[in-house]
Amino acid sequence: MKFQQQLSHSQQQNQTQKLAMTQQLQQSIQVLQFSSEELHAFIENEALENPLLSVEEYDYPISSQGLSQLRGEESDYFSQIPDQSLSLFESLIEQVHLNYRDTYLRTLILFLVEYIDLNGFLTITLEEAAEQTGSSAIQMLDALVLLQQLDPAGVGARNLQEALMLQTERDDNAPNLAYIVLEEFFDSLVNRKWDVIAKHFEIRLQDVQEIFDYLQHLTPTPGAIFGDTKDLYIVPDLRVKINGDTIELLSNKKSVPKLIFQQNYFEQMKKSGDKEVVAYLKEKQQNFQILQKMIMQRGDTIYRVGQFIVEHQREFFLNDERPIKPLILKEVAESLDVHESTVSRAVNGKYLATDFGVFELKTFFSHKLVSKTGEESSTDDVKQRLKKIVDQENKQKPLSDQKIVDLLKEEGIELSRRTVAKYREQLGILGSSKRKRYE
Repeated sequence: MKFQQQLSHSQQQNQTQKLAMTQQLQQSIQVLQFSSEELHAFIENEALENPLLSVEEYDYPISSQGLSQLRGEESDYFSQIPDQSLSLFESLIEQVHLNYRDTYLRTLILFLVEYIDLNGFLTITLEEAAEQTGSSAIQMLDALVLLQQLDPAGVGARNLQEALMLQTERDDNAPNLAYIVLEEFFDSLVNRKWDVIAKHFEIRLQDVQEIFDYLQHLTPTPGAIFGDTKDLYIVPDLRVKINGDTIELLSNKKSVPKLIFQQNYFEQMKKSGDKEVVAYLKEKQQNFQILQKMIMQRGDTIYRVGQFIVEHQREFFLNDERPIKPLILKEVAESLDVHESTVSRAVNGKYLATDFGVFELKTFFSHKLVSKTGEESSTDDVKQRLKKIVDQENKQKPLSDQKIVDLLKEEGIELSRRTVAKYREQLGILGSSKRKRYE
């Protein structure tokens, strides 16, 4: 009986240990997946729950240029600091108070501002607004007209057509007929039924082309220039120093807060002699050690993956054309003797700083394509060849996807028409019918 009790106790102990190890493993995987910003938030939350843990944040030099240039010193690194300017909402409120007197009409404008979304569009109908405020339809329309005179141009629009019209109206350089074409023939313009527009206004197709080209420079989302600043903050995990043909990879220590164990507090509380207090302190001490270990493992994994990338993509760092060689997760995983999912977590949301830009690690991966001659190309190479073909085409007779397939085949690259269409869309290249120009 006693043996059975001991056996049962031993089994429970093993199960508890296995559960703890499983939880640690899951947390370790989660920590690796975190971006620098998410890791900061996670550590701060851990510090709130552990009185023995304090966090020492590094001071980040604020740069008005956004991405500051890497100079090679260990204290230097790329950082993109959030813009401290007003939000769209705050900017509109400020403009209303600066431009309009304190009248009932201003109250209506301020009411409408509450219904402007992040893209600058009005999300309430004038009928609903009038009903909620008890104003007349004319009063609410007047309020909207005044709101639409604020910056940025296009703010307060109720749809894309109105946003483009508002921007065109305030631009002295807009083509003569641009505003009225937007107002009366928006659908025809978008659907490229340009002959209808040309016939109605008795102008050439080239003139319609000019209007269409002009509209490409306007923004479909006027308020988006304010952006969501919380997503602009980037602290690279790695940085590269280049000296001639030598490439050196460095971990950016500033990407992770420094963890500090409160040893004095720990020793002081231990002297209480209270068993529960001592047990609590040991648990929190262990939590600190586990967290520290996970962060070190995260940094080591990211560095190892980064080192492989730098060695494999050596030409990218030394050649001004920045060519990317074929590389897949499996190659890195096999070389480092880790699982593919580990590599995937180590490259997503992790950044590498160079003196010519900041790059997410996953951008260095590209699938292999093998031509008939056995020559290896990356998907990036093929996309660039596709882009070059389109750039050199006759714009009055754009190439169909099938024709691009045929031209690539002549270069030894065999792709399906569907793949060409996918690559074209990824490059932001329109279909042949929408690339046609009249000039």
